[in-house]
Parts: sequence; C-alpha cells; structure tokens
Amino acid sequence: MIIFLSVLGALLLFVAVYVLRGVYYIRKAKRLEAEVAELEAQTEVDQAEAARVVVARGFVPGEELNTELAAPPTADRTAAVAAVEAGDWAAGAAWIEAAGQNWDERWERIRALAEIAAEDDAWLLEWRAARPGDPVAAQVHADASVLVAWNVRGDKRASHTTQEQFRVFHQLLAKAQEAAHEAARLADPADPLPYMIEQPMAMGLGYSHERYEQLWAEITKRTTTSLGPYTGALQYWCAKWRGSHERAEAFALAAAAQGAPGQLLSMLPLYAYFEQEQHENDIDPDVWLKEPKIVAAVDAALADVAAAAPDDPRTVRVRHLLAWFLYWQDRYQEAEEQFRLIDGWIGHAPWTYSSDPKDRYLNVRDYTVRQVHGTD
Repeated sequence: MIIFLSVLGALLLFVAVYVLRGVYYIRKAKRLEAEVAELEAQTEVDQAEAARVVVARGFVPGEELNTELAAPPTADRTAAVAAVEAGDWAAGAAWIEAAGQNWDERWERIRALAEIAAEDDAWLLEWRAARPGDPVAAQVHADASVLVAWNVRGDKRASHTTQEQFRVFHQLLAKAQEAAHEAARLADPADPLPYMIEQPMAMGLGYSHERYEQLWAEITKRTTTSLGPYTGALQYWCAKWRGSHERAEAFALAAAAQGAPGQLLSMLPLYAYFEQEQHENDIDPDVWLKEPKIVAAVDAALADVAAAAPDDPRTVRVRHLLAWFLYWQDRYQEAEEQFRLIDGWIGHAPWTYSSDPKDRYLNVRDYTVRQVHGTD
C-alpha cells in the first residue's frame, strides 16, 4: 500500500508538472503570437508611411497603377477602342490605316484591336463579311487567333501546364497559322506584319532554326528598323523557347550593333539579360546585373533613348527595363528619372513577369526613391 501511494504520488506530481509546463508553453506561445502580430502591424504601419513619403514626392499611389498598358493611351487610341467595342469596325480599320507604314505603330494598333476580338469578335466577323479581301481585317483576325490560343495555354511554365492545355493550344495555333498565311497572301508585298504575327507560332509550334530563319528573312526583307519584330525574334532565341542564353545574347548584341542612334535596338541586350536572369534560379541579380558587360549595355540604352525622337512612343518600353537594371546596379538617381517617366503604367516587362506586378514595381520604385532622398 505504501509503495502504491508513493507511485501514485509521483505520478500525480509528474502530471501536475506536465500540466504546468503545458500551461507555461501555451502562455509563451500566445505571447509570441502577440509579439509577432504587433511586429507585423508595425511593419504595415512603417510600409504605409514609407509609401506616403514616396507619393508625397509626386509618384502614383499603388492602387492607381495600371497593369494593362505600358504608357497612357493616346486620345486616338482611346476613341478607336471605344468605337470598336461599340461595334464600329470601320473606325478601327481607319485608325490602323492612319499609321501608314510606321510598322511598329501599325503593329500596336493591330494588337489593340486583336485583344478586343479575342474576347468578342462579332464586330470583326461583320468587318470580314463586309470586306472579304481586306488585309487589315485578316491581320487582326490572325493576331486575335494567336491571343486566343495563348489564353488557353496560360503564361505558366511548361511544367505547370496540362497536356490538355497543350493539345488545344497547338490546335488553335495551327488555325492561327493558317490565318497568318492568308493575311500574308492578302497583304501588300511590302507589309511585314503577317510575318511578325507568325513569330509567336514559331515559338509555340516549335519551328526549327532553319524554318525560323526563313520567316525572319521575310521580315527583314520588308523592314530592318522596326523594333517589334526584333523583340519577337529575341523571344524565339531565348532558352525558355527555342534557343539558349548564348543564342539570345548573340542575336541581341548583333542587332544592337547594327542599329542607328535612336532606333532603340539597344533594348535587345537588356531584354536578353533580363530573360536569362528570370530563367535561371541560381542567378543573384544584385551581383550578376552589375557585370561590366551589362553595365555597358545599360549605358548604351541610355544613350539610345536620349538620341530618340522626344515623341517616339517606343522609348517607354526601354525605360521600363532601364528602371529595373539601374535599380540593381545601385544607380538610384538615374533609376528615379526613369520611374518618373513611366510611373502609373506598368503593363510591360519586368513588372509583368511577376505574379503580382504592382508589388514588384512598388518594391523597386519606392526603395529607389527612398535611397535618392535619404529616407532609408
């Protein structure tokens, strides 16, 4: 009996100690949770205050950032898009024709209407029925077909895309390819746009290098000064599609070397280096983007933008990339200058390569501004 009572007492003591220790750790965990919550709340307050400081210096608040466009739309674009959305395809056709043989501008206008058609093509079907041989309508149709295919595939990497998505994607791209070939037959022989529209098909359908070179020859036969087809070609030569980092860099450097000041082909090396940085998980951008060759590429792009016409709408595409590279190179004063020129409109790389473009943009922009003005 004495032994039993001793064992029972020891057991009760153990249980009591265990319970007390449990109560202690529960209370400690609750205190830690409260401290973490307090720190998180303080961090949110600090971030909100830091954001207010940046906005007070004339920058756009995060909630007002436009993630669809790279720059404010012109009045004529706004009017044309509104007219087409209301069913007035003739207004859209006239707007595209007004671009003349400015192939980059014409391409932007084709794409603007194609984006509408990819969602609702009733007006485009009316256009094609009214003007069966209209080359512009054929180009809008072909580009809209590409967008529909890409919407099915999604923008995730191949490892995160289903086989069913790929199957439908390839079917739709094959139809888009037929539409692009029809557009080429209808187009003026000097028009490179049908071949530019085919470039995404080369990536998605896996054109061989030889076949792509033939497509590229059709483009350069018609234009060697437009920026659009070069950025399309760079995508093909990237490692994530049909080339490699080395092929993309070589293509970009060769194109930039042949570009005249203000032609903006110096954007291509920046794009190549950015694509490599985004593709490789083991690259530290804080180190790699400071390499001499990349600093030199940034300097060349800055000079090219300075040499471009003040009203050249393509410069904004270079400025988005410049802001990113200058930030990583700790050239905050120069980066802030670019941010002031692009601020508010972030529908372009590098911001669009993030699942949260606003967060990426605000982190880089706000840090840059605080560094320049000594608030960090």
